[in-house]
Amino acid sequence: MGISYEPVRTGDAAEFAAFLASEPWPFHSGGVVDVADVARRVAAGAYFDDAVRTHWIVVDGRRCGFVRAFDLDDGTPLFDLRLAAGCRGRGLGRAAVGWLVGDLFGLLPEINRIEGTTRNDNLAMRAVFRACGFVKEAHYREAWPGSDGRLHDTIGYGILRRDWLSQSITPVDWAG
Repeated sequence: MGISYEPVRTGDAAEFAAFLASEPWPFHSGGVVDVADVARRVAAGAYFDDAVRTHWIVVDGRRCGFVRAFDLDDGTPLFDLRLAAGCRGRGLGRAAVGWLVGDLFGLLPEINRIEGTTRNDNLAMRAVFRACGFVKEAHYREAWPGSDGRLHDTIGYGILRRDWLSQSITPVDWAG
């Protein structure tokens, strides 16, 4: 399986919007995405500008998803990962997050950490975080609204540059 990461460009806006609207995203706020809304967000720079980088996840020539890093200008970037349903369960999330961490730490020497969040019931993403060296740092109760109106707990993860470099994990001092 050949995996590559291609920057999402302005000319990709229609395809990008169609991809996002092509299926529901059960673990993302809102679930179903509206093409016109995505087009407006693309035009406003939500997916690529100086503080945001978005890359297609390409598997054997097919665009299977994307990974978007944002808040690149504040020292602690966050990211969003989305894989088409037919591409899940193949290790692509782990590969993409591993690639993203190396890319961000390599390109942005001033950042010390990268953060991400997911719903408590997104067990696959929680496993990706752990496999990529992220540490659970927060548990926010009933903080993530589901598309059905139900509130889910949000789990926050982070990885430190020094942990990434040493391939180790600095535990959280929960008593501190």
